[in-house]
Amino acid sequence: MAVDEVDGTLAAMGPRLRAAREQHGATLAGISCATGISSSTLSRIETGRRKPTLEVVLRLAKEYGVSLDELAGTATAPEAEPRASAPLGFGDGKVVLPLTRYVGGLHAHKHVLPAAEGPPARPGQVSHQGYEWLCVLYGRLWLALGDRNLVLTAGDAAEFDTRIPHGVANAGSAGPVEYLILFGPQGERLRPRTSQPPVSGLVRDRLRDEHV
Repeated sequence: MAVDEVDGTLAAMGPRLRAAREQHGATLAGISCATGISSSTLSRIETGRRKPTLEVVLRLAKEYGVSLDELAGTATAPEAEPRASAPLGFGDGKVVLPLTRYVGGLHAHKHVLPAAEGPPARPGQVSHQGYEWLCVLYGRLWLALGDRNLVLTAGDAAEFDTRIPHGVANAGSAGPVEYLILFGPQGERLRPRTSQPPVSGLVRDRLRDEHV
């Protein structure tokens, strides 16, 4: 393999490692505790600011339960129809169902948040590299996007640069909220193939900007 190919493979491992961690349902801090690799090093690798060493890749591959071929992008596609990934459960009752098995590039998840037991607090926010498209299937979702408070209901969609601080919560107590997320770790976006002119702005369809 040529030097340029090696450099390209190592550079592409960052988003694949991030996707593998997210599908594993782990935080940078959790992986740091499990592997002994500092959170700052993991963050720099995932965002492409640092190339991973072989030792780091081996530790992370073992922790995430993926092969080196998958992380390098050289895994052979399975011949049989892949089975759906198992849902990931969280202590707060949140359930995440990965909809894509591969790592790297655009990947999709279905999220389910349980009904709020009382008036919800404003969601905690995070920011990171990438681009996200979110669509609500059922219920009411509170999207805290920067200093804005947005309430989305079934059929509402939003897309935004994930470097903007963001967080979500169930905005109602009547039942759970279900939504889909498509995430491009390196800023990949959806490419609509329609004849209609593009809609400008972060939020689309029937999205209402309101305080909960």
